[in-house]
Amino acid sequence: MVHGGPNGTPLARAWVVLHRVTTGGAGGPIDSSRTNGRGAFTLTVGGPDTTAIYVVSSWYDGIAYFSEPVTVARPRTSLRPLLVYDTTSAGPGVQVARRLLTVARQKPDGARDVLELLELLNPGSKTRIAADTLQPTWTGAIPVEAIQFQVAQGDLSPQAVTRRGDSVAVFGPIPPGDAKQLSYAYVLPGSAARVVVPIDQPTAEVDLLVEDTAATVTAARLDTLGVQEIETRRFARYRAQAVPAGAAVTIAFSAARRFRAESLVPFVVIGAGAALAAGFVVALRRRPAQLTP
Repeated sequence: MVHGGPNGTPLARAWVVLHRVTTGGAGGPIDSSRTNGRGAFTLTVGGPDTTAIYVVSSWYDGIAYFSEPVTVARPRTSLRPLLVYDTTSAGPGVQVARRLLTVARQKPDGARDVLELLELLNPGSKTRIAADTLQPTWTGAIPVEAIQFQVAQGDLSPQAVTRRGDSVAVFGPIPPGDAKQLSYAYVLPGSAARVVVPIDQPTAEVDLLVEDTAATVTAARLDTLGVQEIETRRFARYRAQAVPAGAAVTIAFSAARRFRAESLVPFVVIGAGAALAAGFVVALRRRPAQLTP
């Protein structure tokens, strides 16, 4: 266990805890220990479960840090050093390394599901935390048409992410090092024939997967990457790199809608009514046959 930063000082006498997580999502702590003078530690897995994953955690300066997940396929497994950091609410802001939007095709009611996956990068040397309940760690804009917002699974706790108007606010800590994934979903109503993806901050890369392959996507320096099949569904792929704040990324959906049999009901009713009316007129105009005595 190492104190992250320019010096990388080993931390002695720090508590570390081993957790087991099963395939069903259940689990809990199974062993704990203190680090030695070199920041090293040894933890024991009693009754190894080869289908489970194991992670090591430790608290430092009020923040929980976790190791990479490992399995027990081998009798002995070594971990990369568990890095912990001091905290700050100042310094360089959190950056968006990547933003991926997956836009599904229209549902029967015309709405479209959208899933966004962001990679947030802390360029500083300390863990970035929220200054208070009014100043989040990071904020980012979402389309004004978005409804039914909900946070999905990622590296950041869903309890630390919320929607504020047309923005997403993160109040959880974001440590330096590898980018942290933030994921959330929302719905675009059927009335939205086009949507503008707001770019309110510089973004290293913006990727789009649009299931409406006939849609028109416009953006500066946009690369069209063809159509990709994902789990039997087809998506048109687009990518824009080094997207500046204020850039315009627009998706104009195709006018074609899915054919539904029930949509023909009004026309069938009108057609049947017209046929009956025509038959009635013809019957009135027909001369009655003469009776033979």
